[in-house]
Amino acid sequence: MNAFFLRLWRKLKHFFHIQTQIALKTVVASHSKDIKSNKSPPVFDAFVTVAIPALNEEKAIESVVQYALRDRATGEVIVIDDSSTDQTASLARRAGARVITSSMLGKGASMQDGVMAACHEYIVFLDGDLSGLQENIISDMVAPLVRDEADFVKARFGRGGGRVTELTAKPMLKVFFPELAHISQPLGGIIAVRSSLLKHLTFEPGYGVDIGLLIDAFRKGARIAEVDIGSLEHDSQSLLDLTTMANEVARVIHHHSREAGRLHVEQITEMYEAQRQAAASFDYIIHRQKNRTKVVLLDMDGTITPHRFVVELAKHTHTEDTLASLLEDPLNDAGTRSKEIASIFKYTHRKQFDKVAMSMEIRPGVINFVNQMKRDGFMVGIVSDSYFIAAEIMRKRIFADFAIAHILHFQNDICTGELKINPDFLPNGKLLEDFVCKSNVLKRFLSPKNKPSFKEVWAIGDNLNDLNMLNLADKSFVIAPKSAALQNQKHIIEIQSFVELLTVETELT
Repeated sequence: MNAFFLRLWRKLKHFFHIQTQIALKTVVASHSKDIKSNKSPPVFDAFVTVAIPALNEEKAIESVVQYALRDRATGEVIVIDDSSTDQTASLARRAGARVITSSMLGKGASMQDGVMAACHEYIVFLDGDLSGLQENIISDMVAPLVRDEADFVKARFGRGGGRVTELTAKPMLKVFFPELAHISQPLGGIIAVRSSLLKHLTFEPGYGVDIGLLIDAFRKGARIAEVDIGSLEHDSQSLLDLTTMANEVARVIHHHSREAGRLHVEQITEMYEAQRQAAASFDYIIHRQKNRTKVVLLDMDGTITPHRFVVELAKHTHTEDTLASLLEDPLNDAGTRSKEIASIFKYTHRKQFDKVAMSMEIRPGVINFVNQMKRDGFMVGIVSDSYFIAAEIMRKRIFADFAIAHILHFQNDICTGELKINPDFLPNGKLLEDFVCKSNVLKRFLSPKNKPSFKEVWAIGDNLNDLNMLNLADKSFVIAPKSAALQNQKHIIEIQSFVELLTVETELT
């Protein structure tokens, strides 16, 4: 199948932009000669799309766009804005880029959006926080493609690989994909690829996107090359982010190893489960506080979306009757009922959970509200009695900062039906499952142990399971309330929509 794809792709690529190849070959051939003789560069049509995924990169984005536009090979610059709360979009636009908003939070989705929006067959990806770039990197990166010497080009730059590269990516590539062990910067985000190839590659949603594209291209038979681009500077990342990156990179390499028949230890998927569970915890979230002292806690089912995730999932898995009987049972406490509901979805593939979470309706105004609150200095997160696998997807869809929910266990991407109650929902994290409550999550934010401490908490819900959380919040709102008890609380403001809440937010802040 891969051989057939490669033959077909190589035949098709000769039909793309013949004049582009001629023009770029002229540029590549004359590039060094022009520098030495100080001649003006020849006039030619540029046929490279430079795509820059960006999230809150106002410090560097303008200079990166201007740098890209100076290269003779650049035909357009697209900045894919991941719903930044700073001036990234406006500064990029002012610098001459075409700015589009990412369809979903995450670099992988942004890169894929850039491919779909590109006007040209040749695409060069740059990061939005780069500095210290030598001239003509874009022309240099596409040169092996133009000369038909490579199908996928990675940048090689002066400094050694970072900690995740040296301690995770390279050792794992050496074991599972030794053909790629020579790549200097397997996690680097500067690449040059034809659009026709990129459209057949998988874009991982998280930190694993760059290593994923490299391995996927290799597995599809693409010729991999490196181009030395000198040295460059990146913003440094926190130790916590590096830990998450290492876990995600390892997961992607393991996934491709298994798909390629190079991995035979099925238990390795437990590594991904451990990573997922860590990301669902308050301790993970608090490291992303970044000195913010205000937080908004959003319920998911009935609040962000008018529907309930487990109900929608039951429709897709034809278990509506079983679910209905559990939902109507008044004797079960929250923890017990949640575990019994989880058992309904035993043997359901992870893709079903993803599909339902991606398809659920979002109330009008939610994304605008989230973005506005982030601009006003709030952390914004989802606190849900549902499953983290769904809440995390919903978090990315609305561009929120975090999600806290319960953990469903998967083995080889198949749900085991086992549910782990998130300890953040329990009093002091203790195993007292009769007291599973969102208010315990809110108490974690109010703890004086947080540095800096949170001074203001907003909460938004729709049902009785949100009431204790709403009672503790400084400002509480309810949308489409399911119980009169929510409407009888003086301090809880009933709103009709998130569009209305934007007006209330403006008045209160």
